[in-house]
Amino acid sequence: MQTQLSPEFKDTEDGRAAEAILRKCVHCGLCNATCPTYQVAGDERDGPRGRIYLIKQVLEGGPASRITQGHLDRCLTCRNCETTCPAGVEYGALLDIGRRLVDERVPRPAPERARRWLLREGLTSPWFRPAVALGRTLAPWLPRSLVAPLAGAAKPASSAFPTTAHARRMLMLTGCVQPALRPSIGLATARVLDVARIQTVRMPAAGCCGAVRSHLGDEQGARADMRRNIDAWWPVLAANDAEAIVIDGSACALMVKGYGAALDDDPAYRDKATRVSELARDVSELLPELVPQLAGRIRPEAAGPLTFHPPCTLQHGQRLRNGVEPHLRTLGFAVTAPPEDVHLCCGSAGTYSVLQPAMARELRSRKVATLEVRGPQTIISANIGCIQHLQAGTEIPVRHWIEVLADAVS
Repeated sequence: MQTQLSPEFKDTEDGRAAEAILRKCVHCGLCNATCPTYQVAGDERDGPRGRIYLIKQVLEGGPASRITQGHLDRCLTCRNCETTCPAGVEYGALLDIGRRLVDERVPRPAPERARRWLLREGLTSPWFRPAVALGRTLAPWLPRSLVAPLAGAAKPASSAFPTTAHARRMLMLTGCVQPALRPSIGLATARVLDVARIQTVRMPAAGCCGAVRSHLGDEQGARADMRRNIDAWWPVLAANDAEAIVIDGSACALMVKGYGAALDDDPAYRDKATRVSELARDVSELLPELVPQLAGRIRPEAAGPLTFHPPCTLQHGQRLRNGVEPHLRTLGFAVTAPPEDVHLCCGSAGTYSVLQPAMARELRSRKVATLEVRGPQTIISANIGCIQHLQAGTEIPVRHWIEVLADAVS
């Protein structure tokens, strides 16, 4: 796809990057066939091809409006289109550029700005955890729409973080939202790795991976989160005292793996960020090597039948679609995939479910219907956003697969 950049963008970094991406696009439309929002809305502008044309129009000097902004906002950034595209178009990177350019030209209404500010500052605040606890306490008197996203898993039998020293050590990102909503996930990860003789080390100064601010267009804030985490981890990494950074949220793992690219223009952090990205490991990536060490110590029968929902950040972002189910089956778990639409987003997508509730609920209803078909005892996933969003739409327990694995370890 050829484009004539307007003089305003011709010599800018965003303009050159967008032009290179657009050059790959053959506007075939295969991306629309797997786009969740296009399937629901049926509007060309709510599919990747249409959004690409809207961004191209702005880059060529055309107008940007609230309508343009709305269609770009409705994209989940699930990156399903990227795994479908035969030309390898980096749609997610192009969308980031397009949203940034449109937001610079189209002011958002005050209520919308306030909602986005509250999400950006609230989810990453140290006050988020006490706010969640208060919300759960007041749950009987609050509207279900407010309580549903706060649903939590059963409390683990022990809240003690493993402290046994092992020869193998990995740093562990605890993040911002997950410790408040599901602390059981981090505990389960640490316990499973402890059984496999891997010590997990948490650095208190590390926090949000940057994804929350990035979702909301605050790129400078996201970069600040990245630098803070790098600073927290660097003394350990510089001393070669950890072999990896293990992350049990697929969205966070995808974000940390992108630190090197995000900070490539920062001379003070470029090399450090590249190393952090190289060492970042989604816990799903560790599962294959854990299987031999856990075999014989697993009692999977109590888990019952499981259905696995692979988050978009796992299957499209990290391209780890088959990184969980086969290995859990090897360990004896009765786990299956939904019979159809495995590739489609559940509608969570970071802060999307809050900012685009109608579309998010529709996508969740469709996803839950496919996940419930096989009558699972538990639905398992690999990301806190998907887990909380799906749990608000089904009575079947939704958990991280590492929690189920930890429960089965004897």
